[in-house]
Amino acid sequence: MLNKEPTQVKAMFIPTAAISPDAIEVLPKCLNDLLKCGIAKENIFVYDLHDDVDDELSKTYDVIYLCGGDPNYLLRRIRERGFDKKLESFIKQGGIVVGVSAGSMIFADDMPNNLGLLKCALDVHCSDDTCEKAGRYSLNRTERIRLGNKQAIVFEKDDLVTME
Repeated sequence: MLNKEPTQVKAMFIPTAAISPDAIEVLPKCLNDLLKCGIAKENIFVYDLHDDVDDELSKTYDVIYLCGGDPNYLLRRIRERGFDKKLESFIKQGGIVVGVSAGSMIFADDMPNNLGLLKCALDVHCSDDTCEKAGRYSLNRTERIRLGNKQAIVFEKDDLVTME
């Protein structure tokens, strides 16, 4: 999805949603997702939504990775820090956002005060027999999307693409 070698990719890793022991326990696995893609450890910046961050995220980072945990807490921190506007600008400028669990739920329509990328509700961690089939859907889709642990939604032009 990026026009550069993985070792050159710069990523912002946001663990903010991980406020429970179970979610904190998963953080090393999330960080390892970036490392397995070939992103160099020194190119990963951990940001926990406490300090101010450069307004021009797209000049510094290629990927923003939002970890799982408590989606309400994550969304509240994003809004309090004004990071929602920075994230929106980053996406509009072609930046890639990876949202895992709570990190994806904050974009869905069923979450109050959501970030508005999905016009539908989103369920995560669904069992294989209830998951969304891989395919292309309209960006204006209003029917709930149910994703399993090995599925993703990719935004491609005017489509939502679900894949494994």
